[in-house]
Amino acid sequence: MESDSKQPRRERSAVQARRSELGAVLGDLRRAKGLSLREVEEATGKAVSNAYLSQLENGKIQRPSPNVLHSLSRVYSVPYEALMEKAGYLLPSEEQEAGARRTLAAFAIDDLTAEEEEELLKYLAFLRSSRRA
Repeated sequence: MESDSKQPRRERSAVQARRSELGAVLGDLRRAKGLSLREVEEATGKAVSNAYLSQLENGKIQRPSPNVLHSLSRVYSVPYEALMEKAGYLLPSEEQEAGARRTLAAFAIDDLTAEEEEELLKYLAFLRSSRRA
């Protein structure tokens, strides 16, 4: 990927938005799994320390290494590519972007029923619309 300064402004802002969302997504995934920071550290075989994960979730670290994202994707049972996109390493195609959002929500909790998944997506849409208003 080219450096941010060489990308067109529109692409640069999209990459920066994904990076700022990464911490929130990681925090949401951890809480959805019911894991503490220390439990994630143990689950990754100490590949990701609880202090580092805390900094990621709080947006102090914007671009973790692909190895960290791979470890977290396994613990949270989410597609590695989805976390790579959120970190700004991969740019999704327009058709993949909507699917990636649904995929993260669907994989956040292993035992979601179809009805629970639909309600979760409706609630997320409601939250986003209320923020825009």
